[in-house]
Amino acid sequence: MAHIPSRAPATSGTAAAAAGPRPGALAASGHPLVRPPAAAHLSDEQVAELGRELDAIRDEVLAQRGAADAAYIRRIIKIQRVLEITGRAALLAGRNRAAWGAGITLLSVAKILENMEIGHNVLHGQWDWMRDPDIHSTTWEWDFVTPARSWQHTHNDLHHRWTNVVGKDRDVGYNLLRMDPDQPWKPFNLGNPLYNALLAPVFEWGIAIYDLELDEFRQGRKSKAALVKDLKAMGRKAAKQFIKDYAATPALALLTGSGQQALYGTLAANAIRNVWAHAVIFCGHFPEGTDTFTEEMVDGETRGDWYVRQMIGSANISGSRLMHLMTGNLSHQIEHHLFPDLPSSRYAEIAPKIREICSRYRLPYNSGALPKQVVSAWAKVFRLALPAKSSGSGSPARGLSHHFGSMLAFLTQRAGECTDSITNPTVRV
Repeated sequence: MAHIPSRAPATSGTAAAAAGPRPGALAASGHPLVRPPAAAHLSDEQVAELGRELDAIRDEVLAQRGAADAAYIRRIIKIQRVLEITGRAALLAGRNRAAWGAGITLLSVAKILENMEIGHNVLHGQWDWMRDPDIHSTTWEWDFVTPARSWQHTHNDLHHRWTNVVGKDRDVGYNLLRMDPDQPWKPFNLGNPLYNALLAPVFEWGIAIYDLELDEFRQGRKSKAALVKDLKAMGRKAAKQFIKDYAATPALALLTGSGQQALYGTLAANAIRNVWAHAVIFCGHFPEGTDTFTEEMVDGETRGDWYVRQMIGSANISGSRLMHLMTGNLSHQIEHHLFPDLPSSRYAEIAPKIREICSRYRLPYNSGALPKQVVSAWAKVFRLALPAKSSGSGSPARGLSHHFGSMLAFLTQRAGECTDSITNPTVRV
């Protein structure tokens, strides 16, 4: 989780307890050099009061945590394991089309639950208070190619502290995509849509490579010894994943003559999980309306300012309880970025309070149905594949950018209208 001085304990990584304060500690008072445009109307006193209100919400949830919360996560883990065992068992009879389809479906759901609602949230330390060594951020290893400790460093320590700060948060484009106008345009960026489409079905491998921090090594900020250590850890983890999915399950299926079907089934389940995780992550971070920030906007940042940045730099997905569960409650990305260490099952109950605070302080609360947010995020992928509009009216890049921008803005609007027509039959499309 992100370090917030004097409030949130550092729980990510095996050495977190001994690591001491992380860099980028928040100021006790004052204001950043520049406030983000969406929050420029707020005074220091208003930001401080907003911070106190959000602290009160967090403290209330912390005080309420108990047996019901512990029972929830244990129940989800049990359900996930039953789904995985049942799915793999069905793939052993994969020569039967119905069994093969059921196996892919059950295994896909199991992998999604493990990654999203269990693994991601356990690794944030959301359940460390239970003091259960089997459900703890320092011991959990998830069903993902990237090792848990590597991910905790790049995600918990860096992304959540520097959310959407261009030049600090490497998650803005993952060193592959141009996802902000302030990122310099290069001809390579013309492939933005292609790279993103290729990334989705192999998302876990993309994250594993990203977590190696190869760019940091190239720039001399990561030692060769550290890189070799991370490469070995990734190699061990990848081997375990490969044996489990692409060797052990197909080998057992050979006994029923379904080895090939089991191999294709596990490949399909991993691809489905990866595409879903990719969509959820992009919907929470990149739809139109999510702000990015300069380093000036975090220089001198207070706790209240940090809260403001999390709210205006994130986006939610509206939907049913089942949809929230399958997203790992990252459909409440705003609430998660505010309180990454609170049990994910509590985000839905505090979301109305956060929305009300945003409204009262005249801050945006970016939320929309899944189709709308997906189209909006992809619109940004397409738009930022092109260079910024030039001052010359006859520039081909400008004309092409305008064409793509207009088309994708239309698609975003239509996606929202179609969603409204489903959830509210009185709305005409």
